[in-house]
Amino acid sequence: YLAGFLALKKERLEKAASYLATAAGKHNRLGRYFSRYGISAVMSLPVTDEVSAHVGPDLRGVLLGMVEVYQRQKRWQDAITCLERLQRLEPDDVVVKLSRAELLLDAHPDDKNVFRKVVRLVEGIENETPIHAALMLYRAKALRRLGLATASRNTLTAALRRKKGRSDDLLRALRYERALAYEDSGQKSRARAEFEKLYAEAPDFEDVAERLGL
Repeated sequence: YLAGFLALKKERLEKAASYLATAAGKHNRLGRYFSRYGISAVMSLPVTDEVSAHVGPDLRGVLLGMVEVYQRQKRWQDAITCLERLQRLEPDDVVVKLSRAELLLDAHPDDKNVFRKVVRLVEGIENETPIHAALMLYRAKALRRLGLATASRNTLTAALRRKKGRSDDLLRALRYERALAYEDSGQKSRARAEFEKLYAEAPDFEDVAERLGL
């Protein structure tokens, strides 16, 4: 477990996959080892570019780590298999839902059936935590790609109402996506105003400079 996450942090992806697969096969013993010696083995795992989650030495933590490794290796089907196993274990886990939403959009960037699946996956999510806000971001991305720019913008505006505890990266991602929704709905001046604010804060964020013609 620890070797897998350390290898992941160092981008040694083959070793990380091997270590974590071994840990998954022995997951019943993981927690016992750490509790016996009073060790806290909670790790911070980047679930998306915008948010991280804390995972522990259990099957959930190991499988989420494997999903991250497989995504970086572009082993989409292996990642999906891990997430399906996780969803059977934890059907209401918002971290699992977020990881799945990101994976689906990364693996199938042009598939309308996938966009609809993401919208259904994130149905009923309220803006309670940074993880929930990130889920709303992926719902908005899927809605915009379905041609529903107004629904996407409304979702993002709701997600931006709470800023406490949200990272700058997450807030910028929400604002960037909202600017795209403004653009898609014909509100070019509002989109440009949002892009200009983003550029003033973070000139290298996404393709903001290019969109502003700089």
